[in-house]
Amino acid sequence: MSATELVWFKSSYSGTQGDSCVEVAATEEAVHVRDSKDLTRPAFAVGREGWGRFVRHAVDH
Repeated sequence: MSATELVWFKSSYSGTQGDSCVEVAATEEAVHVRDSKDLTRPAFAVGREGWGRFVRHAVDH
């Protein structure tokens, strides 16, 4: 699935002034992450299990 076919969601922690915009899109296989300020940069994907570990770590710290 290409980045343009994904349904992207802006992080609730992103700034309201258009700065620090991180977006994610989840599929059955992976969670895709991109910087919405610079769409020339490629998005990256991480497995759902790895994403879960990242989120748990972020919440704990």
